Amino acid sequence: MRDIAAELADWLRTGRHFAMASVIDVAGSAPRPIGTALAVDADGTAVGGVSGGCVEGAVYELCQQVLATGESRIESFGYSDEDAFAIGLTCGGTVTVFVTRVEPGDPALLATVDAILAGRSVAVARAISGPGAGRALAVTDQAATPERPDCQAASGSLGDATADTVIGSLGAADVDAAAAEQARELLARGGFGRFDTGIGEVLVETYPSPPRLLVFGAVDFAAAVVRAGKFLGYRVTVCDARPIFATELRFPEADEVVVDWPHRYLDATTIDERTAVCVLTHDPKFDIPLLERALRLPLGYVGAMGSRRTHRDRVRRLREKGVTDTELAALHSPIGLDLGGRTPEETALSIAAEIVALRNNADGGFLSATDVPIHRGRGGAVEAA
Repeated sequence: MRDIAAELADWLRTGRHFAMASVIDVAGSAPRPIGTALAVDADGTAVGGVSGGCVEGAVYELCQQVLATGESRIESFGYSDEDAFAIGLTCGGTVTVFVTRVEPGDPALLATVDAILAGRSVAVARAISGPGAGRALAVTDQAATPERPDCQAASGSLGDATADTVIGSLGAADVDAAAAEQARELLARGGFGRFDTGIGEVLVETYPSPPRLLVFGAVDFAAAVVRAGKFLGYRVTVCDARPIFATELRFPEADEVVVDWPHRYLDATTIDERTAVCVLTHDPKFDIPLLERALRLPLGYVGAMGSRRTHRDRVRRLREKGVTDTELAALHSPIGLDLGGRTPEETALSIAAEIVALRNNADGGFLSATDVPIHRGRGGAVEAA
C-alpha cells in the first residue's frame, strides 16, 4: 500500500469507487511481499501491482468483479505449466490476495495513507473474512480531529508517540479492541500478522515511519548518496560543520541539511536500530569523534569513506580512543560493495547496495553464482524453500 499511497489518498478524497487487491500471503519465489497492493477504479484505471507482472491481468479482472458485486474475495495464484503465462507465477511461487471494494472517504484507509505520506507510523487492521470482511481500522499517532468524528483517542504507544488514535471499526467493540492491540504490538516490531477473532480473520499491516540516513560530509559524493537514500525510502539528513558547503542549494533532495559538528549532531538527534550512518568526510577531526560515538550506538549501518590507508589510520586512531575490536567490527570501511565504480553515482550505488545487503543479511554476491532463494524475508529468513 505504501507504493500507491498518494494515488489512494486522491481517490478516497475525490469520491472514486475502487477495488483493492492486497497480498496477504506468499510462498516460494513470490516476487512481491505481503502488503503490496493493486487498486482499480470504476473507469478501469489501475495503480500498483501484486506480482511484478506475473498475474496482474487476472487480479485486475478480479478487482473489476469485486467492484461490481461488492463481495470481497480471497484468491491464490500459483505456478502451473498449462497457464503459467496466463494466470500463473512463472517464478514458481504462490501469492494469495484479498480483494475488497473501498468506499470513497473510508476513514481508516484515508488515515492510513495520510500517515504514510506524512512519514508517521501507522498500522491498519482489515477484516478479510467473516461478516465484517472489507472493514478496516487504523491505529496512528495522528490526534483525533473535528473532521474525523469517528476517531477515538486511545492509550498506548506508537513509535515516539505517548498515545495513539484508533480510526474506523471492524464492526464490534471487542474485535476493535483486539485488533488495535495486535496493531500496536506488530508495529513495535514491524511486519504483518493475521489472527482469528472467532467470527472471521483479520490482517494487520504495519507501516513504520521511514528509517533515517545520516550523511556526514557535504562532499561531492554526498548528493548522489542522498538520491540513493531517497530512492530506498530513507529520510535523509546531510550534516557538515562547514556552512559554505552544507546548503539546501547543493542538496535539494535531502529532507534536511544541518550545519553542525557531526559528533555533536549525532549526540542530539533521534536514531534507532534502522538508522544508517554514512561518513564521507575522511577528515580525522570530523571522523574520529563521530565514529567513536556511532560505533557504540544501536545503529543499522555505519560506513566510512576513504582509501585503505585512510582506513588503517582511522582504525588506529579509534583504538587509541578506546574503541574495542567488537565495536570496530560494526564499521564498514572502506564503504560500499566492490562494484568497481568510480563516479559519485556508482559509489552511491555501491553504498546503497551494501546497506540493503546488510539489512537483509545477504552477502551481496552474484545471484548467478549461488543457488539460494532469490526472494527472501527481511533479515535473510527464507519464506519458503
